[in-house]
Amino acid sequence: MTRMLRHLLVASLLALPAAVRAQESGLPVGTAAPAAAVRTLAGQPTDLARYIGGRPTVIEFWATWCPNCKQLEPQLQRIARTYGSRVRLVAVAVSVSQTPQRAQLYARKYRLPMEMLWDGDGKATDAYEVPATSYVVIVDGTGKIAYTGQGGGQNLEAALKKLVR
Repeated sequence: MTRMLRHLLVASLLALPAAVRAQESGLPVGTAAPAAAVRTLAGQPTDLARYIGGRPTVIEFWATWCPNCKQLEPQLQRIARTYGSRVRLVAVAVSVSQTPQRAQLYARKYRLPMEMLWDGDGKATDAYEVPATSYVVIVDGTGKIAYTGQGGGQNLEAALKKLVR
C-alpha cells in the first residue's frame, strides 16, 4: 500500500465511530517488534529499534489533532510518574496534517513525558501495521510485542503491570 493511500485510510478510519472500528489489526502479540527508520523532532535520523529492549516500551502512534491521543495523555503521565525509568515511553508522530515543529510545540506545551519521534515517510507506520492514530504497542523487555490497542479508552496501566518488576 502506498504511503498516500495508507494516510487516506487512516483519515477515513478516524471518521468512524469508535464502536465501528476494529482493533484486530497491527502486529500480533508475541512477535518481535520491528526496526523502522524514523527521525527525532530535531530532524536527526534514528531507528525505532534503538528504543526497544531491556525494559518495557510503550509506543504510541500519535498526532497533535487526535482526540483519542489527547484522552491517553493523563494515563501516559501517570505511567511516567509511577514507573519512571523502568518503562520507556515513545511517541511516534505521524505526518498526516502536521509537521515536526507542530508536534514539538505541542509536546512542550502539554509536557508530554515521552521521547518524541517523527515518521515523515511512514516507515514506522508500515512496519507496525498501524491502523490509525492512538494506536499503542507495548513491547516487553525482550523485544516482543506484549500488547496492542487503539483509542482513548485503553487501559495501558493494566497491560504494563504484567511486565514491570
